[in-house]
Amino acid sequence: MYAVIRIGGEQHLVRNEDVIQARKMTFAEGEKIKIDDVLLLCDGDEVSVGRPNLQGVSVDAEVRGHGKEKKIVVFKKKRRKGYSRKTGHRQQFTEIKILKIKGEVKDGS
Repeated sequence: MYAVIRIGGEQHLVRNEDVIQARKMTFAEGEKIKIDDVLLLCDGDEVSVGRPNLQGVSVDAEVRGHGKEKKIVVFKKKRRKGYSRKTGHRQQFTEIKILKIKGEVKDGS
């Protein structure tokens, strides 16, 4: 069984016991969260697609921690002018463990 959920404006394909990295959220480490924004649910051969969300389906998850991704280097240069700038950016993320997908595939969805 897998589901497609929306967290922080991004869509993630998740299964039970998966660990995903989503955009930084304000939840505390170890906090349990319930995600109701489920877009698709698949159980074997049966697929249920929400328009836009599925009713009665949710995903239980736990926040494992917060961190930063690898640094992205941004380098600007103008040739023959002696102008160059080097900056970097590290995107913050929240690591989430999917505990359980609740709900069932309904016909006609």
